[in-house]
Amino acid sequence: MLNTVFPEAARAVLAEAYPARAAKLPHGLSAHPLLTLDALADLAGFLPPEEVEYNPGDLPVGIAPEDVPQARMGVQETIRDIAAAGSWVALKRIERHPGYAELLGQALAEIESLVAPMTGRMLGREGFIFISSPNAVTPFHFDPEHNILLQIAGRKTMTVFQTMDEALFPPDVHEDFHVGAHHRNLDWRDSYASRGTAIAIGPGEAIHVPVKAPHWVHNGPEPSISLSVTWRSEWSYAEADARAFNHAVRRLGMEPKSPAPWPARNMPKALAWRAIRKMKSGLAG
Repeated sequence: MLNTVFPEAARAVLAEAYPARAAKLPHGLSAHPLLTLDALADLAGFLPPEEVEYNPGDLPVGIAPEDVPQARMGVQETIRDIAAAGSWVALKRIERHPGYAELLGQALAEIESLVAPMTGRMLGREGFIFISSPNAVTPFHFDPEHNILLQIAGRKTMTVFQTMDEALFPPDVHEDFHVGAHHRNLDWRDSYASRGTAIAIGPGEAIHVPVKAPHWVHNGPEPSISLSVTWRSEWSYAEADARAFNHAVRRLGMEPKSPAPWPARNMPKALAWRAIRKMKSGLAG
């Protein structure tokens, strides 16, 4: 059994911020044998190739996915030499490995009773590990999960933006994302900078990142290891399905109203989209 991952002070911060506000909180996941560079290189060899992503680290804040250059070394070599590799590595869905499944399970179990009353059951529980070279940049993007990013080694600064700030991205960007028509990377303009909040973290510190909050990450002067514990919820799926419903309506020439932010549940549009999807599936079968 691990030591407590989220102490009482962390749960208190999360209770205040969840699910809509980014916040910095402490964690108790110190040096763990599964989170060393050698162990992570072994994990990269264990995971299916589609669950391993690695890119050069000297990228601009905003970059189209097709413009990201190919990495220069194999992923295991990159991880073991991350101090000099000039790269960042993402190991996805680490719960495929029994040891990492246990680590993820305990972390989420400690906060489940806090988050479930607000956004519904924890669904789609997944873990991700990020290994980054000094000064590496993770480009501007958003993710569909509730996320707590735990810093294990090194330092990084995440600049986080409001999820529902339509001055950054019009509704159709969100809609396209939820029907698979838009990559997670987002266009960047220097005028956006003043709208974000920079949160710096080091070992023993974490960031709660709200669902689809746009963000980019700049690593500090040392190699970095971070663990993301993520989950979906009944609320997040309803927001996603409402966006997909709006995508269909917009294609008919109408201008649908965006889903309301938390605590609105957005269920009418979500249920309508699920009915449409079920009907399409029946016709295809």
